Amino acid sequence: MHDVNTDKPGDKPEKKPKRPKLPRTGIPEQPAKQRATNFDEVTLGYNEDMAKLEASRCLQCKKPKCVLGCPVGIDIPAFIKLIEDGDSAAAIAKLKETTSFPAVCGRVCPQEEQCELHCILGRKQEPVAIGRLERYAADWEFANGSSSKPEIAASKGKSVGVVGSGPAGVTCAGELAKMGYDVTIYEALHKPGGVLVYGIPEFRLPKAIVQRECDYVESLGVEIKLDYVIGRTLTVDQMMEKGHEAVFLANGAGLPSFMNIPGENLNGVYSANEFLTRSNLMKAYRFPEYDTPIKVGKKVAVIGGGNVAMDSARTALRLGAEVHLIYRRSREEMPARAEEVHHAEEEGIIFNLLTNPTQIIGDNEGWVEEIEVVDMELGEPDASGRRRPVTVDGSERRIPVDVVIVSVGTRANPLLTKSTSGLDLNKWGNIVADEHTLLTSKEGVFAGGDIVTGAATVILAMGAGKTAARSIDRYLQGEPLLTAEEEEAIYTAEEKAAEKAAAK
Repeated sequence: MHDVNTDKPGDKPEKKPKRPKLPRTGIPEQPAKQRATNFDEVTLGYNEDMAKLEASRCLQCKKPKCVLGCPVGIDIPAFIKLIEDGDSAAAIAKLKETTSFPAVCGRVCPQEEQCELHCILGRKQEPVAIGRLERYAADWEFANGSSSKPEIAASKGKSVGVVGSGPAGVTCAGELAKMGYDVTIYEALHKPGGVLVYGIPEFRLPKAIVQRECDYVESLGVEIKLDYVIGRTLTVDQMMEKGHEAVFLANGAGLPSFMNIPGENLNGVYSANEFLTRSNLMKAYRFPEYDTPIKVGKKVAVIGGGNVAMDSARTALRLGAEVHLIYRRSREEMPARAEEVHHAEEEGIIFNLLTNPTQIIGDNEGWVEEIEVVDMELGEPDASGRRRPVTVDGSERRIPVDVVIVSVGTRANPLLTKSTSGLDLNKWGNIVADEHTLLTSKEGVFAGGDIVTGAATVILAMGAGKTAARSIDRYLQGEPLLTAEEEEAIYTAEEKAAEKAAAK
């Protein structure tokens, strides 16, 4: 007996039921007054019920635009669907197919400017909280004592050296290890993690999480050598002489910039790099339990408006100071993440906006006593697209402070580049590398992350690490490196594969 088709001509296929409109799931946080006195993590993360509820908001688009906004190409709809289905183990396994840092990126990646910006749901509602779900999956794995690990190819018998254990270096090393290469990372400091350990405070990214992610990469077969300053302990040329057949330079751009105003050499003036390194990596916030001292007076001025400025200000606040954040533009032009600005305001940071320092004044013993500032107003947009701040004549005034933290950017440290022959640099001292392959002017040497682009985000550095690993693999297999057109073809194929997976 055959089934009878009772559909009438012209009948439309039955539509899938629409998902209910749900608000974005909030994330628990420490109360502002409480967290301003400790270095414990501010946001506490989703529990399983929260994660499943938020995951249920995902539309599971046939053409997932969110994936296009992710520099490392995570299959976002797939891992979110697994969370919704209650399979957290499969969700973290899916994430680890493309990222080595899910717990880190879930906390510090600016999703609002990348994957969540492209979320289709975000056109009419708040976008899916992709970053919070990524964090949930990574934290679930640790809490349940499991460890997902991708398949590792048979050894290719070739060696690669990676300079720097920040997000670009560790990502590249992990990808190459999965391909079957012998990889050694050389880290200048005494802990792995690069900017993740020295630059981001404990309350935003606990160091144990960074160590956990680095341990995972080591479990893939990567060796991490600490206290190796490339350019002093060893040069790039010596790395290649010792057997590395390719080298990836991911040493970052950690040399601080200053404003070149009078008084920056006074006692009590820090670069944000030094202040955060002392506090984060050397645990000065637990002095004298840890023997690294840090001077934080009663009143601190932090100059800048980026994430590093926010981190410095919120660290100084937790060390007991009244903190003034001085920024020459308005809040709308602040490059810091909106969430970090919001947290800083809640905790009691005093914002001196449209204000610019002109000099730092010291006492008779050479210690900071005041900072002189002027009011600013916004004029026409500059090259960055933001309105240019213009000084208001006659608006000079002084703010009494005893510590000043300068957070106006970083640049490339010349230690490595000056000791490396045949390496082309741009006018800022950054390494010149091909945009698509990351190959430098030196044979067998690739470079990516902040040392090429200047200071950027963790996830962009990770994207550079993945690109470098792909190029190094082709280079060591004797295959031609990809042209821009070939790279685009691969990108398009990956996009189509993501669409096909999402449609299943």
